[in-house]
Amino acid sequence: MSRSPFLRTRVISATAVTMITVAAGSAVAAQDDTGEPRTREAAALTGTAKLYRSAGDDITFTFDAHLDAEDRDNPLGAHGTFSFSHYLGDWGGSAEAEVDCLVTGGKVAVVSGVVTKGDRDLADAVGKRVGITVHDRGADDRLGYSWAALGLPQETPDDMPKCVSSAPFEKVKKGSGDFRVLPWRPER
Repeated sequence: MSRSPFLRTRVISATAVTMITVAAGSAVAAQDDTGEPRTREAAALTGTAKLYRSAGDDITFTFDAHLDAEDRDNPLGAHGTFSFSHYLGDWGGSAEAEVDCLVTGGKVAVVSGVVTKGDRDLADAVGKRVGITVHDRGADDRLGYSWAALGLPQETPDDMPKCVSSAPFEKVKKGSGDFRVLPWRPER
């Protein structure tokens, strides 16, 4: 039994109409609280993880860094915060930084910011720019930081440029990481 070309055309047309309707519905569903269409942000780095250290150091990094769509071509337009803490025995402290640059590529992000709060042994880091690199590898994330060769964030040079860090050489403690990198797609 042969099918007519007309019937095949109608089935293909109906399938195309269904696909267009579903795609349009998805676009409408992506709205902000005011009902306006939401635009994908240009880049982001979010999440929290503890680093693995065999000596038992308690080290945590948390990110909430974003580059809005309208700043797509300007990574210096990034905003948000990140924090880190490091404790070992009676030494340690925590710090928070205001984001001043975010660049992502694939599953790797480099973020920098100026430390705005610090306590205990990180109090002297206030006012210093620091940078951090994250490699989002699912359950096996990695991280690096600008002060890796210096020892402490407060030893960072005063003229450190934005979005500078080290390779992601540190391992995240198993079961603790949920870093998420949204890749940057600048206009070319």
